[in-house]
Amino acid sequence: MKPIYLSLAALAAALPLPALAQDAPAAPFTVSGSIALVSDYRFRGVSQSDEELAVQGGLTLTHESGFYVATWASNLSGWGTFGGSNTELDLVGGFKTEVSPGVNVDVGLTWYMYPGGASETDFAEPYIKISTTFGPISWLGGVAYAPKQQALGKWYNSGASYATGIPDNPGKKNDNFYVWGDISSAIPNTPITLKAHLGYSEGNSGLGPNGTSVAPTGEYLDWMVGADWAAFGPVVLGVAYTDTNIKLKEAKYLYPNFSNTKDGTRIAGPQVVFSVSAAF
Repeated sequence: MKPIYLSLAALAAALPLPALAQDAPAAPFTVSGSIALVSDYRFRGVSQSDEELAVQGGLTLTHESGFYVATWASNLSGWGTFGGSNTELDLVGGFKTEVSPGVNVDVGLTWYMYPGGASETDFAEPYIKISTTFGPISWLGGVAYAPKQQALGKWYNSGASYATGIPDNPGKKNDNFYVWGDISSAIPNTPITLKAHLGYSEGNSGLGPNGTSVAPTGEYLDWMVGADWAAFGPVVLGVAYTDTNIKLKEAKYLYPNFSNTKDGTRIAGPQVVFSVSAAF
């Protein structure tokens, strides 16, 4: 059948096309997405999957004006578990535009949801991101600030308090601040891209209403260095080394919550994360 398709294509190229078909306007909306399999889901350096496998995926609907809506999801376990479907579902809305040649600004809000999970888990986090390129290097810097909400509140002062089921500070509301920078660069004439990340978190130094915290020790750094290999088609293989400056003695008061459920080790230490992803 291939020669027939080639013949039809050649015929179509030789015939005049109606002006309407030639000048058909681009669709005002575009849809993009991704799916990934990761050996450990790390959120700001902390494992949300009990240092085990996670399946993740997302969809984005973008209007030609720059407005967009998106959704992203991942399975959870251990520190990231809130019951229900043990799933994180993020709903995102924002606006991205080029403010000067090569410089883009992205402003939006992420709503973190945990379908069917315990009460007081969902929270909203506005953000602003600026991205540009310097020669072969792509750079992105961002700031996210979640205003005071119960899901971020320091309800329990320690893991021992949480075990009692009686909050030290019931109904407490706290905010959370996160600033980060990402850089990446493709190695010329290769399918390999190098990448790095550095982030700073500041929030409550205890445990929230369901025994977790976005900034577990109150203030810490997270970082990552890695590489992606465009293997074939849209498939990308990745490897990354991730870590935080959270020491065992600093986080001990959060135990057993802030630990691997299998062996009790800390879940914010050094880890090599492997990934297989595809974008469409």
